Amino acid sequence: MQIDTPIPAAGTRRVVTGHPSTMGDDVQLNTTTLIRHAARTHGDQEIVYRTPDGGWDRYTYANAYDRVQRGANALRDLGVEPGDKVGILDWNSRRHYELYWSIPGLGAVMVQLNLRLGPEDLAYVIDHSGTSVVAVDETLLPVAEAIADRVPSVRAWVVLTDRPLSEVQTSLSPAHSYEELVAAAAPTIDWPEVDERSAYSACYTTGTTGRPKGVYYSHRAIVLHSYSIATNIGMTLDDCTMLITPMFHGQAWGLPQAATLMANKIVLPGRYVAEDTAPLTDAIIGEGVTITNGAPAIFLPMLAHIQTLADRPDLSRLRLMSGATEPPLTMMRGFADLTGAEVVHAYGATETTPLVTMNRYKPGVRARLGQEDLWDLKRKQGLPVTGVDIRIVGPEGEDLPHDGTSQGEICLRGPWITRAYHRLDDDQDRFLDGWWRSGDVGCIDPDGYLKVTDRLKDVIKSGGEWISSIDMENLLLSHPAVAEAAVVGIAHPQWQERPFVLVVLRPGDHLTLEEIHTHLAPAFAKWQLPERFEAVTELPKTSVGKLDKKRIRAGYADLYQPSGR
Repeated sequence: MQIDTPIPAAGTRRVVTGHPSTMGDDVQLNTTTLIRHAARTHGDQEIVYRTPDGGWDRYTYANAYDRVQRGANALRDLGVEPGDKVGILDWNSRRHYELYWSIPGLGAVMVQLNLRLGPEDLAYVIDHSGTSVVAVDETLLPVAEAIADRVPSVRAWVVLTDRPLSEVQTSLSPAHSYEELVAAAAPTIDWPEVDERSAYSACYTTGTTGRPKGVYYSHRAIVLHSYSIATNIGMTLDDCTMLITPMFHGQAWGLPQAATLMANKIVLPGRYVAEDTAPLTDAIIGEGVTITNGAPAIFLPMLAHIQTLADRPDLSRLRLMSGATEPPLTMMRGFADLTGAEVVHAYGATETTPLVTMNRYKPGVRARLGQEDLWDLKRKQGLPVTGVDIRIVGPEGEDLPHDGTSQGEICLRGPWITRAYHRLDDDQDRFLDGWWRSGDVGCIDPDGYLKVTDRLKDVIKSGGEWISSIDMENLLLSHPAVAEAAVVGIAHPQWQERPFVLVVLRPGDHLTLEEIHTHLAPAFAKWQLPERFEAVTELPKTSVGKLDKKRIRAGYADLYQPSGR
């Protein structure tokens, strides 16, 4: 049983000064400390990385740190100073990993450039952040070249390639070779001690409405966040971490820093596609990966690949941190039954660095609940991690009880939760007395587990009641004929909104509306069931692979109108 304790709002919070400590409180928390320690104390630990030809190679923390120092000196030789912005346009590569440390080590800001953004938004991010140097992988040169004339702030392009720059065809100017710069740079550096409140990195949100919004993470925030991830996922020196979540967005959920903090063996999968996750799966098995992160869109094909293997691997130490969307129960049970792996549902956002909750069983819950109820509990987003406060706020700004049924907007506060957006004057509607308003609707049960029931903009309002599109989607995904599902509210002349379902069916399968009703009936009242559905070959998605419900609603806006289709 959880005991509700009142949390003061920012406006009523008091900071008092007690007796002075004798500690080194003036020693700044810097990201550089993590990689320096890993190289100093665990220099022989391996980092495995994908090569441009699709193969694999490896080096050590000591090797990486040598290149991190040279990389920082190379950037300094290019004129990069504290406060400057350096963008990275790259896959999950070893050079990307090195720049994760070289850039912030100088007091500069590493700007994460989402290669899935359209040219207009990508140019906006570079221009809005004032990025002056961009490091770009050779395979992504067309992406950079398409926006080069729109980003006057960029004064240098650094090409990430193993080939001599003379053999690389590009219209970028001035262009430099990362490898040539690193080879020519001084081998060691006297790192500055950076004020821990300075930004070490920036990431821009990728919503379906409006321009991307900049979130600037401090050194202090990411160091504390690293300890939190390591603690909550149970990371030790014996773990091996693979970074599947893109390093160009949300700092791969902070897993690169957490894995380095704990001197894990690290596996960098380079470029991959969701349609072919066999190389990722084989690397997880071959390298002994015990921690990784990603979305169900990646994990489901991995599970399908494992099902084709003659010898089922023992992955009983593997924890798959799953985010973006709620992981289907069939997927979680499939990994457990076939391999012993645990899918760990986690929740967060760009604005939260991102760790907010993680779903692990509390001993008391494990002892009290039956097996089926425990599986159902794993669908929830999980328990808040230490350091993050959560409020469930009603329409009038009132705090709602943690009874598992009272639904309201999820508001968050903590040392790694943003308090503002970069250069955005009209952002106050996203904050409530110092708390970040997530835009998610959810509830917290008496055991303290958070359940996200919908986005405020996606919750279906029908006849004065709410219908959770997320719960309906996840139940639909458990139907054997359904590969993907999206549920949205469409305007209705009588009921305000009614649910509409889009599904992608598995090859050779068919589905009727009656079968959908039968499948949903155990969890939804008759009035909540959709009146219409459509099978499509693919669902509209955003640049980061999330369902683009805005496009779906717009495409079917007249569905329930008298003149609708």
